[in-house]
Amino acid sequence: MYSITSTKKLHNGIEMPRFGLGVYKMTEPEEAFNAIKKALDTGYIAVDTAALYGNEKQVGEAVRASGKRREEIFITSKVWNTDQGYDETLRAFEKTLKELDTDYLDLYLTHWPVPDKFMDTYRAIERLYEEKLIQVPGVSNHEIHHLEKIFAQANIQPMVNQVELHPYLTQEELRQFCQKHDIAITAWSPLGRGEVLKDETIRAIGEKYDKSIAQTIIRWHLQSDHIVIPKSVTPSRIEENAEIFDFELSHEDMKAIDGLNRDQRFGSHPDHFNY
Repeated sequence: MYSITSTKKLHNGIEMPRFGLGVYKMTEPEEAFNAIKKALDTGYIAVDTAALYGNEKQVGEAVRASGKRREEIFITSKVWNTDQGYDETLRAFEKTLKELDTDYLDLYLTHWPVPDKFMDTYRAIERLYEEKLIQVPGVSNHEIHHLEKIFAQANIQPMVNQVELHPYLTQEELRQFCQKHDIAITAWSPLGRGEVLKDETIRAIGEKYDKSIAQTIIRWHLQSDHIVIPKSVTPSRIEENAEIFDFELSHEDMKAIDGLNRDQRFGSHPDHFNY
């Protein structure tokens, strides 16, 4: 049975929390700090940020204010597209460490596979890993062909791929490829930007367990072996999102949610992103 501190063992043996807080669009500093601190006080042990989000500073402040030791919290950040390339990524990483006011990162990701740059970006991430400045090297929004290109040149494979993933976009082929190559999948937009919260099938399933649609979807992610990072600045929602460890979806209910896939994206497709 999973708990709020459950972890998934990655390719290099590092234990990554299966559940954490996403902080995308938390742009108001006080609101961001309060939300992150609330999550840590609730028992969350992972925070997923990015240079683009503009709140790395608040993540660092909230971790220090939580009273928890740095090594108890798993922090992920990402290098933004305009900072990609080998030297540029190393500089961007230095800035991220400074913003967070920490001397290492648990996981560092290429945010999007910028054509002609993502290979050099990942090379820089490899170097950061070799120098023990990050515990885990990873990527985000990488399709199979991006990963295959990295495999052909990299000495150390990416260990995490963070992608848009929810009941309307189950990414079956990509998930199977990543599983085969021991790459953990993190789901961003795990609730489909709120659109999936209107789904009547999931509502009916949730009612059987006395759970909300959001809780039912987050539980589906966990049981599907996805690392999941729901975001919210609302204290009650931060608590509610974490109340998913006292029930288990049946095999039939998991299959029913799997069957809702319609390959529908609410974010950009990596091959058609406006780079």
